[in-house]
Amino acid sequence: MSVLPRSEWLPQAQAHRERAERWTLPHLRRRAEGHDHPVEDFLFEYYNFSPGALARWHPGLGVGLVDAPEHAALGAYLTDDGVSRVDPARLERRLPGLRWTQALLTRTRDAEPRWSCFGLHEWAMVHGAAEERRHRGQPLRLGAAGTDEVVRSHALQCTHVDAFRFFTPSAAPLNAHQLTRDDQLGHEQPGCVHVTMDLYRLAFRLVPFVESTIVLDAFELARDARQVDMRASPYDVTNLGLDPIPVETADGKAVYVQEQRRLARLAEPLSERLLAHLASLLEHSDVAST
Repeated sequence: MSVLPRSEWLPQAQAHRERAERWTLPHLRRRAEGHDHPVEDFLFEYYNFSPGALARWHPGLGVGLVDAPEHAALGAYLTDDGVSRVDPARLERRLPGLRWTQALLTRTRDAEPRWSCFGLHEWAMVHGAAEERRHRGQPLRLGAAGTDEVVRSHALQCTHVDAFRFFTPSAAPLNAHQLTRDDQLGHEQPGCVHVTMDLYRLAFRLVPFVESTIVLDAFELARDARQVDMRASPYDVTNLGLDPIPVETADGKAVYVQEQRRLARLAEPLSERLLAHLASLLEHSDVAST
């Protein structure tokens, strides 16, 4: 175990908090005021990781912190002789989830990317139910009838179960696959914008066993992906300072594919970092059990 004095680890923790507060503080202000931003607040509302958790720095497994009462007070830490460290015994109960995550990332990395969904999942979440749409504060660019026509005139090819489960009852049968959680490993692919977004979930689920920088890296990439998601959606997002991607047109489809490819390139090294962390944690568990 390496041990860091307070003078060394505290600046890392403070820098991490300051970086996170760029996103957490505006979200908390909007929440207190009763406002909602469909891009900036989505990651806090959809994913089960609080602003406080995002701002909290962890050194990762195998690193001890001297004079760290902030960490000693957390249930995941042990403190001996003034040194606080993540309790390695807690890793054992996480092993099934770690192995599943490793399989998911590996299968996704090795799958053939697909570039023909054109972000129509957001349209399918509105189809036939415009008045019940999630972001009622945002008007539909083409209106309800125009939105429904785009869905009807395209072949829906969503491969992501957590997008598909929000399809309206009228849109779900139109998708090429009726996706379920049981066959998730067989459908995930690296061209999917939501797969890139979900790297954030996979990262924060490794806390506190990994150093927290990777969680913020994943959050910021997910925010980028969410912007693309909403720009390509049926919503008019110009009031949010975003340029719509009109995926109902040939030019819009081309722009969306460019954005897909860009996000996939950015996601690849992050996915590899997560796989490296998973391999290290699983190896640590194997060594500890022998």
